[in-house]
Amino acid sequence: MFRNVRMWLFTALMTMTVTALPFSTAFAQAGEGAEPPVGAAEGEAAPAEGDLAPAEEVAAPADPDAVVYDHDYLTHNLWIMIAGMLVFIMHLGFATLESGLTRSKNTVNILFKNTMIICIGLLTYGIVGFNLMYPGFEDGEGYLKFAGFGFLANGPNELASNGVAGTGYNAGYTLFTDFFFQAMFAATCCTIVSGAVAGRIKLSSFLIFATLFVTLNYPITGSWKWGAGWLDQLGFYDFAGSTLVHSVGGWGALVMAILLGPRKGKYVDGEVKAMPASNMPLAAVGVFLLWFGWFGFNGGSVLNADPGLVSLVLVTTSMAAAAGGFSAAMTSWLHSKKPDLSMSLNGILAGLVGITAGADQMNGLEAIAIGLIAGVIVYFAVIFIDTKLKVDDPVGAVSVHLVCGIWGTLCVGIFGAKGLYSETGIDQLISQLIGIAAIGAFTVVFCLVVGLALKSTVGIRVSPEEEEEGLDIAEHGMQAYAL
Repeated sequence: MFRNVRMWLFTALMTMTVTALPFSTAFAQAGEGAEPPVGAAEGEAAPAEGDLAPAEEVAAPADPDAVVYDHDYLTHNLWIMIAGMLVFIMHLGFATLESGLTRSKNTVNILFKNTMIICIGLLTYGIVGFNLMYPGFEDGEGYLKFAGFGFLANGPNELASNGVAGTGYNAGYTLFTDFFFQAMFAATCCTIVSGAVAGRIKLSSFLIFATLFVTLNYPITGSWKWGAGWLDQLGFYDFAGSTLVHSVGGWGALVMAILLGPRKGKYVDGEVKAMPASNMPLAAVGVFLLWFGWFGFNGGSVLNADPGLVSLVLVTTSMAAAAGGFSAAMTSWLHSKKPDLSMSLNGILAGLVGITAGADQMNGLEAIAIGLIAGVIVYFAVIFIDTKLKVDDPVGAVSVHLVCGIWGTLCVGIFGAKGLYSETGIDQLISQLIGIAAIGAFTVVFCLVVGLALKSTVGIRVSPEEEEEGLDIAEHGMQAYAL
């Protein structure tokens, strides 16, 4: 039996070989007469794989009126767009992290707020925010300017005329690429606020606050640096937003948490009552999604596809995150005698926030130092804010984003290429302090005005009965977990 099988296999193999011979000959003949690759002249070696032909040697497009971009321009645009997609994933990370760290009876409310934040953020940033943040300041300007409502009117006509390329803010990529990437950042501020006010804020009031925050506060303070405003002219440096994104969101979270007051049952007879997280696996998933998205958040902030600088930023980002998670875990283990997972997760975020202002200015060892210190800072900041200030922050947003955002911004003037031992010396640190104070002051005043106006008119807090029942039922009439 086995002999017959072997004979059958041998016959089949010979048949396949004989059949394939004409095809292999045809391929060989085609290869002998093939045209050289584009960019290789007759008698010259073809360019090595990965080498790029100059733009003028690229085959002409079928449409003679179409715009032809060089390879660098295409590569820069592709990377920034991919980075924007990674930043978008961070909104899923915030949603799952907040849902995991808060009470299960408020999960639908958390998810709805995070859904609306990205929807409202994109719309308002396109209508107002983008041209408010990048208005084109001229000499003597730098505080407030609006370039008009015309951005969303741009379309195919601008593509055909190459009108989307080469503005003062985005010489290396299209206007649409610029907007796409920046818009993903804009909504992040409100997401930070969402976690700090979880479980007791009125949905309608939060959405009004979020709309005004992302439409006005974030673009105005962002224009002072990224829009070439007065802080940029002063020398303030914030690479990817330790202050411009995270501290701004952290200040908003602090103000609104104070105006709202603590959750019912959080502080009883002067004692702090722990309110355990509902789903730690979901919180862990959220942090790893945020870590993943941060590669686009920081890596895309290089604003081009420079392989050296992008790779350095990815390394410093990773090292700071790892160091923050490790130091927060060890600190909790030593201080409370038990390793705390929630503190470890917040330590990772603390390291990420801490490195964001200077990810392109540090080496790996400096990034580790920044992350290690951030992990210790966030641990004690959470305890201090919760037990001493008695500000109820269910997810630790103020500690992670405000406190560690300030730390990261100061690090630019302490470590790295702009640190105390660089040519700038103490001047850079002074500029950092001025930027932190100015942006913090504006954001606190803005949030107080908006928050107090809402509190005195429509109200900002749900009733005690609604809070006890849970916002999923009270605000949405549904449950996240149907058991």
